Amino acid sequence: MGTAAEGERSAGPAAHRSGLARPRRTPRHPIAAFGTPAASHPRLELALLHGELPPADSRRQSFSPDEEWPEAEKAEKLARGAALKWASGVFYRPEKLEGLGQYRSRETQRNRSIQSRLKSTVQSYLEGVSAGLEQLRSAAREVQSVCQELGAARWALLEGAERGQGLRHMRALMAEHVQLASVVQVLPQLFSVHEVYTHTLQLLRGQRLLEAHAELMMVEHLRDDILSQLHLRGLHSAQATVLSYFSGLQELNESLAQQLWAIVGSSLRLVRDDPVLFVTAVRIIEREEKIDDSLLLEASFLPPGRPKGWRQKFYHVLQATITGSRFGAAPEAEGPGLAGHLAALQRDVVAELCVVKELMVQCVPPHYNILSICTATYHQALASHLQDMLREDLDKQGLFLLLEWALRVYPSPQMMGHPDLLPDVDVSALGPLLSPELMEQTERKYVVKVKASVLEWMQRTLEVEFKEWFREEEPETDHQGFFQSALPVIVMQMLNENIQVASLITDSLQQKVYNMALEELEAFLGRVREALVQCGKEHQKDRSIPKYYVSYLLAMLNNNLALSSSVSSLHPDSARREVPASLQAALDRTQKKACQLLLEELLLDLQPLCLQLPSRKWLSGSQLVSSMCEVIDKYTKDFSHVRKPVFTVLLAESELLVASQYLRALMQKKMVCKSEEERAQLGERLLQDATQLQELFCGL
Repeated sequence: MGTAAEGERSAGPAAHRSGLARPRRTPRHPIAAFGTPAASHPRLELALLHGELPPADSRRQSFSPDEEWPEAEKAEKLARGAALKWASGVFYRPEKLEGLGQYRSRETQRNRSIQSRLKSTVQSYLEGVSAGLEQLRSAAREVQSVCQELGAARWALLEGAERGQGLRHMRALMAEHVQLASVVQVLPQLFSVHEVYTHTLQLLRGQRLLEAHAELMMVEHLRDDILSQLHLRGLHSAQATVLSYFSGLQELNESLAQQLWAIVGSSLRLVRDDPVLFVTAVRIIEREEKIDDSLLLEASFLPPGRPKGWRQKFYHVLQATITGSRFGAAPEAEGPGLAGHLAALQRDVVAELCVVKELMVQCVPPHYNILSICTATYHQALASHLQDMLREDLDKQGLFLLLEWALRVYPSPQMMGHPDLLPDVDVSALGPLLSPELMEQTERKYVVKVKASVLEWMQRTLEVEFKEWFREEEPETDHQGFFQSALPVIVMQMLNENIQVASLITDSLQQKVYNMALEELEAFLGRVREALVQCGKEHQKDRSIPKYYVSYLLAMLNNNLALSSSVSSLHPDSARREVPASLQAALDRTQKKACQLLLEELLLDLQPLCLQLPSRKWLSGSQLVSSMCEVIDKYTKDFSHVRKPVFTVLLAESELLVASQYLRALMQKKMVCKSEEERAQLGERLLQDATQLQELFCGL
């Protein structure tokens, strides 16, 4: 034992030197997979304890790891090193050898536990493999059974296919028999087709439309059924033969359609005289619509000529009849022709819509909505008709009639708002008869026409006014003695009438005419000033022509005041009475021009007297200033025939004119006083003249 222990102790350090310094690695041993190191094997441990390790060759032969473990030798070395390490650590003292039996029993128990776990694991694996093998055997048996059944089915199918070859000929014979049976069944009808054509044409000529349509539907159904069968069997080449055989259907359809549309075109008369014919036409149209709907719903085969769409054609014919009956050629653009045409339209449209509401509605199905369609048709036709008439070169009266008719008469109770049409006819839902663009364009054309008329009228009024200036009579006077003429009354009445007439149409048209009136009045005042200047030039050539030149100038001033006071009354809004600045400036310029001509006339009478200033005759006490006062007094008496605002202006301007002419005359001539008495006499004369003129103007 001592030798063995010493050997073991001597082998311990060597083992430490050879293997304990290396890093520990897990040996690839089967037992290691269960968590047990190779050094823990009991036989190996006993061999290590007794120093009886088998040779390497024998160990290799016992374990035979080379086939599975390429590194078995290295693993064995590691295991030996681990075992030596463990033994040297446990038995390095002699007293530890006493527990060798305990270590042996413990390792034996441990080995048994490992072996039992290995057995249970292998047993579970073997049971799973057995179950899998059993399932594989069962699957193989089932696959074999399925293969046998498939083979039997294959042989049965082959036998059935052989028997089906014999039935194919019978199937073809049966299909041919069915076709022949169908042909035999329809042969009597096919043979009678041409006879039906002749009978249907006779019915159509006798206007027995329902019977004719029934015959026509029967033939069409026969043709469509044959074509459908050919289409399903793919016999497209035979369809042309069928269509040629039934070619007479096209003629019958056209003949029937012509009579239907002729009836629809006379519907407004027929519903009053003989509604039966119209109702018959509607019934035929509804039959055709049902046939169209059913064919379109199937959508498998659509016969030629379908869908006919006769209901839409009914609407088109009715609308064309309404449009063409009343709204053909445009009437005369001027004169009573237009007014009569509009009155006839009003009367006829109301009468025809009443017929539609009272009679035609009862002759058609409710879903036709015939009253609304006719109302919309009349509305659109009237709108188009008015648009055509407005393209013509109408005068202002024609434009006014159209505008008034479209905006006032059309929606009034006399036409579309007639009590017999309410409440079924709502013209407000149809929109305006004239579009906003057309309305604006027509209003501008109307204003242009009115402007031309006003311009012509004002020009004639101005010519008549100035012709009266050359009469041998003074102008008229009012109850206060002021000179006046009919010019302001004529001008303002003309402008006011046009503005009031425009107010009957729309507020926008009234505003346009008002603006035009102010522009024309301003231009008229400019022509008045030009006429005053021209008349003044002629008067300067011969002051006797016109004879009452001053009186007519004063009348013109009063007329200007009358125009100025009347302008505010033209405004559509009575609350706004202001006069535009440009027009007020034109009135002021006219007044200023007339006053200027009057003062020029006064100056012509004063100039001969002013030429005598200063002179010895004047200084000696002549009546020169008295003569000037007489001239001024004569003119101021004439000025009294003008109204006060202008009268005051004329007096102030006359006073300024006399003073300036008096001083101008004194400054232009030189008068030498020879003595002190003459200088005193000159001063006294100047004081006397100033006093006399002052008394004159203060008295005025």
